[in-house]
Amino acid sequence: MDETEGPSLGLAPTLPPLAKAEAYRVLARKYRPQDFTGLIGQGALVRTLKNAFATGRIAHAFMLTGVRGVGKTTTARIIARALNCEGPDGKRKEPTIQPCGVCEPCIAIAESRHVDVQEMDAASRTGIDDIREIIEGVRYAPASARYKVYIIDEVHMLSKQAFNGLLKTLEEPPPHVKFIFATTEIRKVPVTVLSRCQRFDLRRIETDELVAHLESISQKENVNIERAALALIARAAEGSVRDALSLLDQAIAHDEEHAITAESVRDMLGLADRGRILDLFEKTMGGKVQEALAGLMELYDRGADPLVVMQDLLETTHFLTRVKVAPGAEGFFDGGSGEAKRAAEIASKLPVPALTRAWQILLKGLFEVRDAVRPIAAAEMALIRLAYAADLPPTDKLVRELMDTTPHPPLEGGSKSASAAKQISGRGEHSAAAASPSPKMLQAFSTLPQGEGGVMAATAPKTDSAPVPILRSLDDIAALAGQRGASVLKVHIENDMHLVSLEPGRIEFRPSARAPRTLAADLAQKLKDWTGIRWVVTVAREGGAATLGDSKKAVQAAKLEAVAQDPMVRAVLDRFPGSEIVHVREKMDDDVPPASEDASG
Repeated sequence: MDETEGPSLGLAPTLPPLAKAEAYRVLARKYRPQDFTGLIGQGALVRTLKNAFATGRIAHAFMLTGVRGVGKTTTARIIARALNCEGPDGKRKEPTIQPCGVCEPCIAIAESRHVDVQEMDAASRTGIDDIREIIEGVRYAPASARYKVYIIDEVHMLSKQAFNGLLKTLEEPPPHVKFIFATTEIRKVPVTVLSRCQRFDLRRIETDELVAHLESISQKENVNIERAALALIARAAEGSVRDALSLLDQAIAHDEEHAITAESVRDMLGLADRGRILDLFEKTMGGKVQEALAGLMELYDRGADPLVVMQDLLETTHFLTRVKVAPGAEGFFDGGSGEAKRAAEIASKLPVPALTRAWQILLKGLFEVRDAVRPIAAAEMALIRLAYAADLPPTDKLVRELMDTTPHPPLEGGSKSASAAKQISGRGEHSAAAASPSPKMLQAFSTLPQGEGGVMAATAPKTDSAPVPILRSLDDIAALAGQRGASVLKVHIENDMHLVSLEPGRIEFRPSARAPRTLAADLAQKLKDWTGIRWVVTVAREGGAATLGDSKKAVQAAKLEAVAQDPMVRAVLDRFPGSEIVHVREKMDDDVPPASEDASG
């Protein structure tokens, strides 16, 4: 053998066989509850099922609903095991609320391989053909279990035909069949299906309860993690146990060699420090725009997502408002932390209207950040708006101050005109010009006669000394239209407007069927042009007096009828058949014929 060659294979030392490494199981699967004792946060469901199993009043169909990760599928499997558990000795004949977990049905169901417990994902099998398989299968007795159980996840995604095909079987299933449905969208499930099921709403897990659960699992996994870090994970999970365990898995991998701190979890989640968020909120509400933008950019450079920053600012606003109206409330900040005490101090300095306005501005900014091409730019714009709006007084206070400081000439009219002037002067609370009545409006009101309810309007608004006509009625407005040459509008005012109400600066009428659609807008614009006053012209659907034209016709008809009853006129009409009265003219003194000379003699 050549010396350059290595030792022969026969002389090579034999190495011990490698131990087969156990496949890693994520925490969400490893710590999935196997019985009702491990199901946290669902006391009402467990209590109801316990009583049902104890009395033998077990429903034939269950509907489990709730947000993601609260245990719907897990609960369905536990119910299936409870229905079919045979006990450690295999002699149990009745369902039990405490499945043993060691008998063959319990093990097979836990491993999703039991022939009589079938799970179907309605997200991928939505059609009537899939439901037909179930309908055909329910006719046969279970192969080895006590009950044949059908678990349908995301049942709301079944088609309409599939739901209809399931209804009859669901209403009267064989005694050996149980249905368990799970859904996150309970409103999409037909009422006809819901009425045939016993419904359980699985609620979100409270943050404190979820933190305790994560802490217990961390101890079992020998993981050194701060409780503050667990609180961050629990809050980020939003009540979902599965999401919380997935985040805990990620945190362990993120800092496997060191103790897991709140700072590392915050970096992992892309969250901003709550103290920094409070600084940012305080600077923004204080109008320190430059410092606020610098703080936002610092958070952005540290890896904070602008969308998450906006969410945290909204959470801060919500927390401060709750503390303001309900002292001692907890939420975004932990009750005994320094940030919570500081937040309470800030809340004491901010009025509720300012916090409400901040919430509205930040909420609008949240959607802008979500949809923007550059989220950080949208976040900066939202903070700038909030900073400039933070020191504005409440709108009602602004209007009140303007009303108190604006000199008003005395009103000679009655209470109705005074209240109308006050109403118009307070209209438009977003600007000083709109909040204060114009001099022309005040002049119009000041010339209103005592006890009259008419509307005053300036005919020649070009000069302050122009005469102000009295618009007491719709006749006056029609006359004004005729004087200004708006003959078409005058015709519509007289023939197409059923007046409902007429007040200072406001007209309400019901248009006739032949009135143009733009009549209200045209009249409002013309009155504004003619008087210099903004008139509010509204349209009513019913009511209203007769039109001016109809009123004139009625008056004319009454005159004709009165004249027709005169004995002399009746004699003339009888003398000349077919004749009619076409016009009535009032008799004046000048119409009396002079006395004849013969009569004087």
